[in-house]
Amino acid sequence: MNTSLLWLIPILPFAGFLLNGTIGRKLPRAAVAAIALLATLTSGAIVADLWIYMKSAGAPLALAVTSRPWIAVTGFQVDFAFTVDHLTVIMLGIITGVGFLIHVYSVGYMAHEEGYWRFFAYLNLFMFFMLVLVLSSSFLLLFVGWEGVGLASYLLIGFYFKRDSAANAGKKAFIVNRIGDFGFLLAMFLLIAHFGSLSFDRVFSQIPMLDSTGHLATSRCASLPCVIGFQPYSGGFLTAICLLLVVGAAGKSAQIPLYIWLPDAMEGPTPVSALIHAATMVTAGIYMVARCHVLFDRSPAALTVVALVGAATAIMAATIGMVQHDIKRVLAYSTVSQLGYMFLACGVGAYSAGIFHLMTHAFFKALLFLAAGSVIHALSGEQDMRVMGGLRKRIPITFWCMTVGVFAIAGCPLLSGFFSKDEILYQAFTSPSPVGKLVWVIGVLTSLLTSFYMFRLWFKTFFGAPRFDEHALAHGSHGQAALAPVHTRSDTTHTMVAEPEHDSGQAAHSHGIHESPWVMTVPLMVLALLAAIGGYVGVPVAFGGHNEFEHFLDPVFTAYSSGQPTPEPSAPAYQAISLTAIAVFAFALGLLTAYVFYCRKQGRATQLARRFKPLYSLLVHKFWVDEIYGALIVSPLLFASRWVLGGFVDTAIVGGTASAASGATKGLSQITRRMQSGNIRSYAGWLALGAAAVIIVVLFGVHPFHH
Repeated sequence: MNTSLLWLIPILPFAGFLLNGTIGRKLPRAAVAAIALLATLTSGAIVADLWIYMKSAGAPLALAVTSRPWIAVTGFQVDFAFTVDHLTVIMLGIITGVGFLIHVYSVGYMAHEEGYWRFFAYLNLFMFFMLVLVLSSSFLLLFVGWEGVGLASYLLIGFYFKRDSAANAGKKAFIVNRIGDFGFLLAMFLLIAHFGSLSFDRVFSQIPMLDSTGHLATSRCASLPCVIGFQPYSGGFLTAICLLLVVGAAGKSAQIPLYIWLPDAMEGPTPVSALIHAATMVTAGIYMVARCHVLFDRSPAALTVVALVGAATAIMAATIGMVQHDIKRVLAYSTVSQLGYMFLACGVGAYSAGIFHLMTHAFFKALLFLAAGSVIHALSGEQDMRVMGGLRKRIPITFWCMTVGVFAIAGCPLLSGFFSKDEILYQAFTSPSPVGKLVWVIGVLTSLLTSFYMFRLWFKTFFGAPRFDEHALAHGSHGQAALAPVHTRSDTTHTMVAEPEHDSGQAAHSHGIHESPWVMTVPLMVLALLAAIGGYVGVPVAFGGHNEFEHFLDPVFTAYSSGQPTPEPSAPAYQAISLTAIAVFAFALGLLTAYVFYCRKQGRATQLARRFKPLYSLLVHKFWVDEIYGALIVSPLLFASRWVLGGFVDTAIVGGTASAASGATKGLSQITRRMQSGNIRSYAGWLALGAAAVIIVVLFGVHPFHH
């Protein structure tokens, strides 16, 4: 493997961004798509070759490409360098593989959109920054990619910038992520203060070097307390660094309290939702926590916070997803909930299980979003599940592909989500963490709710009698106008915004409801296959497997320890089987409940909502979190900026300073104007006066600046 090729992995998408961003407006759409796809495909081919090399016998545990020093000052240096280890290879494979399939899907989905070149330029820019993020060998370069994906996300979420809702969603995502990034910055400052470096290798290699008193001997502040292993000590700068990193991860991976941006991000085109907010960007926080496992392993307090935040996010988002009606928002809250699952896994020290679920989630959640886009295209932009139904025979490929995704995320045995979620629950139950059993209970309950709301989506979308007017669709009506009002809107508080028409919508206007073109269905079928079989790389030993995925990551999670893989929690075989049986029961109960409420007796859900109206209102309004943030944070800041700061600072300080400056300028200009009269005799007089002053200084030795 030629290590110089590592630079091409991020550079190729960046080249695609430059080409489409500069001359894409003048190119035909086929050329724009070819540039974007070729850049991503070539990067993916290099990653595949890299994966084969890393799997081969005798391959090094990590590959590195180092340039000249990026920042070099006295006692501090950061190199612009890339490093690839086993964790990086997995992330690169997810980003380039799933990313390429979404690029292919976008060729058809966005075919008749304005700004076609701009969309693919933004996609390639996002790919570049995400690849830089996972390839980085230091916190600083990771932060560059971290901020870059935030920028690309802002551009893609607000792609339909003429719509206020899309523009506001983009700004909301950008601002909320800046809050998390502030925590990340503070963590980097502490790392510099205590370790003198931001390089992963230099920082992590110092962590095990603790003296007998529990202090970090190599730290610049060796007098500060530290924690060793899993001793019950919650203080020290190491815990502070970890907690600040958690703040950053909570922003990027949409955890409590910074999760509010992700559901609104569904205002972007559906391929954006699949790429950024399901498979790649939102997993950056999970990746960062796993990458910094050396720090977190020595801070039990921080790990406990991670576990509790993940569990709380998982259950809260799942309850909200139960009552959503926008098909994309159901999937959005599902994403938040599944990210909570990954956080939960990292919080109990099961980093491999968290990354395993990250991978399987990328497969089935990208599949679900793209299948939802296919449904939306069939209904000319409609996203409200209350006006769908009966679509399984009209769009059969989409139906079967989405069925695989629904069963996978719900935890159906033998599909990918079953293996990854079961591994997380098993690791939580057998973990030595003080909150292990608690988060296991929450995880099982979340699994039940996930099964319920995903099969609710499945039944409402594809089963029952059609609740739309196909005649209106075929003759050019759009959105709500094309749909028959045959449903009961008992919860009118929900606001629907149909996605703008695109290529698929144009086709629906001419031919009614029909299946998506091959350029959209082929990626669905590939992702469906991955969602079905992707979990077999992590079959646990208790079920006759070898858990190849975990063993592949062993070198990463033992690199700065004793060098030996961490043994799996010792538990009898019957316990593993019992825990799996509970997870399967949760899946079956969720399926059965959704079937009863939304297929067999469809009016029962509405009756139940009316009976428990306060609880239903709480969930449908998303616990009023946005309103609470608006009242406690946004409104006071707006008031202070517009009236307090705007009135005092703008009027008294800024306005006063500007008035004083303008007055002084006016006075000086009056004097200067008199001197610059245009009269030659006046100029001669000023020249004579100046010459006389010079003569006086020379003759009498007057030195006005002499002290």
